[in-house]
Amino acid sequence: MKVISLCLNPALDKSAKVQAVVPEDKLKCHTIKYQAGGGGINISRILSRLEMASQCIYPYGGNSGEQLKELLEEENFDSHPIHIESWTRENLAVVDISNNLQYRFGMPGNAISPNELAAIENCLEELLEENDILILSGSLPLNFEPNYYAQLIVKLRSKKLRIILDTAGKALPLALAEEVYMVKPNSRELAEMEGKEVMTLPEQEIAALAIIASVKATYVVVSSGGDGAFIATKEGIVRKKSPKVDVKSTIGAGDSMVAGLIYALQNKYSTEQMLNWGMACGIATTTKEGTGLAQKETVLAMLERLENSID
Repeated sequence: MKVISLCLNPALDKSAKVQAVVPEDKLKCHTIKYQAGGGGINISRILSRLEMASQCIYPYGGNSGEQLKELLEEENFDSHPIHIESWTRENLAVVDISNNLQYRFGMPGNAISPNELAAIENCLEELLEENDILILSGSLPLNFEPNYYAQLIVKLRSKKLRIILDTAGKALPLALAEEVYMVKPNSRELAEMEGKEVMTLPEQEIAALAIIASVKATYVVVSSGGDGAFIATKEGIVRKKSPKVDVKSTIGAGDSMVAGLIYALQNKYSTEQMLNWGMACGIATTTKEGTGLAQKETVLAMLERLENSID
């Protein structure tokens, strides 16, 4: 059973530091770093570091897309880049070292033409086999309707895939109108899906269990940053608090958590172990600066802390 990730809206992630963020002044950036980014890409990058094979399909275009492609080639994992005319978007994260606050500037992404989308979908069709894991992660390109993930799930239904869904906004509830294997909203995204600004933990758990009861997902994983996370299944709720760490950046943390969940899923670990692996990967990434993702040794150290913690 293969793991295939689809990243329709990748990004060239840039990070930098400045002495202080002030209006109108020319801010001198330093400690510049470039990383390949986007939901499915980050998930495959973490899986590669955990020595688990996956294949990532992504579009790329322009000079920024070429740089993205080169960065991924350096990491030497199995990918299927599809060239498009639009330039790959660039995101920017800046840390103000006077107060250690991070400012994140995310670009919306560019358009994908019908012919380019057909090439992406043809690649998917060729790679996917029955019971494979398909990861639908990240935002959609600028010209896509929010129901695209839902339409794709229906289109691929005959392959009996295990679909992992990690998106936000209108695309999330629309995709959940179809059956998925796992969905991973954070607490804010779950609240938005329920038409609320915020939800208490008991309200989150009730909402997650309702998704399970509707038979729209086998696993619902809800993350709440430093407050921890929980998994809802038909057996009930498993929750875990987060250990205290020095958070340097939250970029890619959610994607890293999804990778950890998939790693545990493929290894047939228990629900509690799955949550530990997901949280270990996510938290380990928050200890890296800028757009860096966790390395295996950091994940294993965090996993040990989680397994030895007492709620």
